[in-house]
Amino acid sequence: MLLAVAHGSRDTASSATIRALLHRVRLLRPELPVRCCFLDLNRPSLDQALAQFQHQNPILVPLLLSTGYHVRVDIPAAVAAAGLPTSQVARALGPHPLLAEALADRLAESGATPEAPVVLAGAGSSDPTAIADTTRMASLLATHLGRPVTPAHLSAASPTPHEAVAALHSEGHREVAVATYLLAPGFFARRAATTEARWTSAPLAAHEAVARLILHRYDEVSRSNSPALTPARRERSLSREVAMTTSGSSLSRSLILRSGAAAT
Repeated sequence: MLLAVAHGSRDTASSATIRALLHRVRLLRPELPVRCCFLDLNRPSLDQALAQFQHQNPILVPLLLSTGYHVRVDIPAAVAAAGLPTSQVARALGPHPLLAEALADRLAESGATPEAPVVLAGAGSSDPTAIADTTRMASLLATHLGRPVTPAHLSAASPTPHEAVAALHSEGHREVAVATYLLAPGFFARRAATTEARWTSAPLAAHEAVARLILHRYDEVSRSNSPALTPARRERSLSREVAMTTSGSSLSRSLILRSGAAAT
């Protein structure tokens, strides 16, 4: 079982977006049970889901874009309290090249021109690890787009998207694009849209690359917790992941193949 752990929001559009994303995950792998819970504000809570599904040995995939306090402390603590091994918790979704693919598509949908400099608007955090993850994601997106990307933070850190856009304007860039580095609509997405940028992309939402990444994080844990694979089983496992990422970038496929080789 894949138990997705979302942040939660008062905005009903946010939880609806998360459920639409997980519907896409189910379509990609119909044989895998996929359930959802929330860290705050929505139900079922993480504790409720663990109480319900602990006997099904779930693998928890945080629907979080960076390795902040929730990923490092809150989720492992809840898992341990439920009597499950913390090795059942996957890494945060980001940073990853598949997210660069999704961000690039959302920017294109916004109408942003290929030459416009980009500000990556992450949620922000007081956790240095999360800030470093956003910086790394900006680098991955810059590589994918072939143009500069400035990391920015919607809370708790600087520069803010407003500051980053203003700085680019002061350098002579008349038209700037903001890439909204959020999974779902809500308070932060609305804040990201209030800069003086010419274009602001929509949140990642139910993009297929994000759904593929959720399954990739699930597979990482599943492989590491499984007995050594026979060559035939290993080949089947890798073939499935390569097929899953066919529509993604060659870099994404390379990363998945290397992670499979490391598991041997």
